[in-house]
Amino acid sequence: MNDWRIYRGAGLPHDGILRLPPPPPWRDFAAAGPDGDGGPEPDAAPQTGGTDRPGETSTAEAAADAAGPAGAGAATAAEADPSAARRLGVRRRLVEHHHPRPEEVEAVNAALYLRRPLIVTGNPGTGKSTLAHAVAYELGLGRVLRWPIVSRTTLQDGLYRYDAIGRLQDVQLERAASGGEATTPRPIGSYVRLGPLGTALLPASRPRVLLVDELDKSDLDLPNDLLNALEEGEFTIPELERVADREPTAEVLTDDGRRVEVTSGRVRCTTFPFIVLTSNGERDFPPALLRRCIQLELAPPGEEQLAAMVTAHLGADAVTAGEDLIARFLSRDPGSVIAADQLLNALYLTQHTPQAERVTRDRLAEILMQPLDRPR
Repeated sequence: MNDWRIYRGAGLPHDGILRLPPPPPWRDFAAAGPDGDGGPEPDAAPQTGGTDRPGETSTAEAAADAAGPAGAGAATAAEADPSAARRLGVRRRLVEHHHPRPEEVEAVNAALYLRRPLIVTGNPGTGKSTLAHAVAYELGLGRVLRWPIVSRTTLQDGLYRYDAIGRLQDVQLERAASGGEATTPRPIGSYVRLGPLGTALLPASRPRVLLVDELDKSDLDLPNDLLNALEEGEFTIPELERVADREPTAEVLTDDGRRVEVTSGRVRCTTFPFIVLTSNGERDFPPALLRRCIQLELAPPGEEQLAAMVTAHLGADAVTAGEDLIARFLSRDPGSVIAADQLLNALYLTQHTPQAERVTRDRLAEILMQPLDRPR
């Protein structure tokens, strides 16, 4: 194929991820094993795509064997992820109507080729979060891991949580139940749960998709705290490291509810995840973070994007019936901020109030489509 794109933005599941070439040498996380010996991570599935080393099984074949028929993972991704089903409107096949601009497709593919995070900036409602779900659906990358950021979020929240209090309570309850006699404690891994970022960095044959939503809501430290994890693709869990001589392998819970084994308290990716960092443009990020990311600024949706969005969520008839509201949205003051979901709200409500007078319909639309940056 002459098409260099892995993600095409066509909205149709395909096995293009198998054509992903090897990463640049400085982003090849599968090149070194846990001791830096150049071997693969224990029990890790092979890196997908690219030229195989002599004597090795084809990585594309191995990935295909693991994934089943081409596109099978993509076909079930939305069913397994209620968030994706809601955002992508699977019932109305939004992803098949999704029309990303060429620069969006190119930025996504640059991030895939270079194994770099994609930082997406834009006004609310421009489809920043939806982009992550669209990529996961089209490339069959499974459930999107979502890490919503608030002002109190720390790097630890994204990597893992250790329930020390729960462990202490269990010891006390078991001791009380046994009449004070010594009991065998539960494995320490039972009290560790990986966060969204920690889960995304687990060894895998295909990249997981991680959505870090609204990074600009974080405190000043988080963007800098992320640097090492994004650069090295690994992290350690000190609580597991301390007991590695007694429990060299610990079974922990992932963010999406699976049980996985962690060896010697270290999590190291073999395939760098596809990470989307979203921002509403409310703050500047440090150059050290920006240089590690592919940057994309999303413009407000145009007529084609709006029509596709409305068709997916409300049906084709809503586009015709709401032409006036769509035109009003497109003709708004360029300096004002109005989210696309405000238009969807207005169309939905007016669609379900056909008996209302025209003046009432217009008034409802005015209430629902007020600029978000209007002074109060």
